Amino acid sequence: MYVWLKSYRGEGEKDIGGRSLVKPVKVGLLGLGTVGTGVVRIVEGNQEDLSSQVGSPIVIEKIAVKNTEKDRVIAVDRAKLTEDPWEVIRHPDIDVIVEVMGGIDQTKEYILEALERGKHIVTANKDLMALHGSEILAKAQEKQCDVFYEASVAGGIPIIRTLIEGFSSDRITRIMGIVNGTTNFILTKMSQEGASYEEVLAEAQALGYAETDPTSDVEGLDAARKMAILGTLGFRTNVELKDVTVKGITSVTREDITYAKRLGYEMKLLGIADRRDDEITISVQPTMVRQNHPIASVNGVFNAVYVHGEAVGETMFYGAGAGELPTATSVVADIVAVIKNLKLGVNGLKAIVPYKQKRLQSDEHIMSKNFILLHVDDKAGVLAQITQIFAEYEVSLASVVQQPNEHNPDAEIIIVTHNASKASMDKVLKHFESLAVIRRIKSVYRVEG
Repeated sequence: MYVWLKSYRGEGEKDIGGRSLVKPVKVGLLGLGTVGTGVVRIVEGNQEDLSSQVGSPIVIEKIAVKNTEKDRVIAVDRAKLTEDPWEVIRHPDIDVIVEVMGGIDQTKEYILEALERGKHIVTANKDLMALHGSEILAKAQEKQCDVFYEASVAGGIPIIRTLIEGFSSDRITRIMGIVNGTTNFILTKMSQEGASYEEVLAEAQALGYAETDPTSDVEGLDAARKMAILGTLGFRTNVELKDVTVKGITSVTREDITYAKRLGYEMKLLGIADRRDDEITISVQPTMVRQNHPIASVNGVFNAVYVHGEAVGETMFYGAGAGELPTATSVVADIVAVIKNLKLGVNGLKAIVPYKQKRLQSDEHIMSKNFILLHVDDKAGVLAQITQIFAEYEVSLASVVQQPNEHNPDAEIIIVTHNASKASMDKVLKHFESLAVIRRIKSVYRVEG
């Protein structure tokens, strides 16, 4: 048995025995924005460490950009730039395609063509994987190629690899996460500073945390796509975006957050995926989380994912959910995983293709605690009428508080229920709409803890 001792000096150099270094693994990059720039920084800056892990140099051979003449924050050989993504995909020497350009339909074409040519894929594209992941993974399995997408969910947190490998011997029953940094920043600021939603959104846009059009973030669509991915991996079934119930944070007010804190809760936009008796339910919605729950203390733009397994119990993963280097770290980790598989000849064998039949929970089986804030007539007997409706639909109450509001001529009733089915709660709220003494159903939120 011979062990060759080598030191990395760059492509074309010799090892200490005078032998040529092994052939470098060449990577094609689609996109050179924030994440793409981070990938270049890490690959070039950590080349010695990376090459020692995989046994060969990693070379970014070609990069597709929108404008090759644009000034960039990182020095890149302009000969490597192209405005034609097909030039990267069809390059005969490129082994791995890294997609960080975004987009869905056209990007899907690029990925499928790359797989057809036997190239391995690393992507940070949550939209693509949430909508077309099953088709892409099926093509990858057919062509015995890897498709890794760790960076598509929770930035630098290695949650996807953890679900696939770390929980491979367990049965996951719940995934609950803060998976959108923009909304967490907004809700944190509203809670800590008493600011309005509109004020904090403007600040988030000024800081670059929110887009000019923040709809995808604040309406929960970004989080829903991520939860579809996590649900698919955690429950081994094909969760589609249409299976996720979604409610954003645009209706959350300072008043709601004040009452939440008064009752011992923090408001968070949570993605929640539950499995019970092989039936699943997945939602994204503003949720009041008990202040002593670890996820309640996750603030600012940070993300956290809480996972419960039947064997391991409760675990939580916390870290930066976005940004150049945190996200690029996950991308480069996937590149390393692809190359290690390439060296072992096991590409395409680790893909998790959903194998369980999807069974969604009915509204009668979806259970949660609930917070309800009602504006009602300020007169005797109102509370009795309201509690009678809860009793009629077999919803038990954990607490009921009635109080005047100096800014509102009506009285306010704050109710927190015990676990109740979604079907029963829908009936209660519908009945409230026809009750004359209820002026307004001001707020309804899920409660955790």
